[in-house]
Amino acid sequence: MVEKKKKTTKAAKPAARKPAKPAAKTAASKAAAKAAAQAPAAPAPRAARPPRPKKAAVAPSRPAATGIHDLAPADGATHYRKRVGRGPGSGHGKTAGRGNKGQQSRTGYRHQRGFEGGQMPLHRRLPKRGFTNIFRVEYDIVNLSDLEGFDAGDAVNPEALVAARLTRKNRPVKILGDGKIEKALNVSAHKFSASAKASIEKAGGRCEVLSR
Repeated sequence: MVEKKKKTTKAAKPAARKPAKPAAKTAASKAAAKAAAQAPAAPAPRAARPPRPKKAAVAPSRPAATGIHDLAPADGATHYRKRVGRGPGSGHGKTAGRGNKGQQSRTGYRHQRGFEGGQMPLHRRLPKRGFTNIFRVEYDIVNLSDLEGFDAGDAVNPEALVAARLTRKNRPVKILGDGKIEKALNVSAHKFSASAKASIEKAGGRCEVLSR
C-alpha cells in the first residue's frame, strides 16, 4: 500500500504591527508645551556652606563694673509676710491659722507669764533650795602669781590690771594669796586676803584698800 503523504501546513506568520500614529495634539497641549519651552531653567541646588569656625573665648582683662543696682539681700534673708484670711487658696483662710474655737481663736487673748492653762505651772512644780542674795558683790580675782609680770616698784592699781588684761573694767578687784611674790609692789585693790597682804608686805611692798 502506498502511504499517503500528509500535507504539512505552514504556520501563519504573525502580522507585522504598524507603528501607531501619534494622537492629534490638542490646542491645550500645544499651549502647555510652548509655556514649558519659554519658562526659565530651574537653578541648580546651592551647595551647603561650611560651618564657621568658633571664636576663641577671650578672658576679660578686668571684672565687670558693679553698681548700686547689683545690691540684693542674701538668699533666705527676706520672705513674704504671712497674709491670713485671704481665702482657702492661700493656705491661711477660714480660721486664719488660729485653729477651731477656744480662747486663743478670739481677738484680745492674753495670759499672764507662766500660765499653763490651769495646770500647776513649772515654777511651782520645781523644788526650791537655797537662797540668792540680790546684793551680792562680784569681785575680779587676781592672785600673787599674776603680779609677777610687773616690775619692782610699780604701782599696781585697777587701771594697770585692766591694761594687763587681768581684770575687767569697772569691776572691783580682790587680791588672793595663791603663788609667791618677791618684788616690792604698791598694790591698790578693793579687797585683800590675809595671806596676800602678808606676802606683799613681807616682800617690801605696800597694800592700799580702795572704797567701792
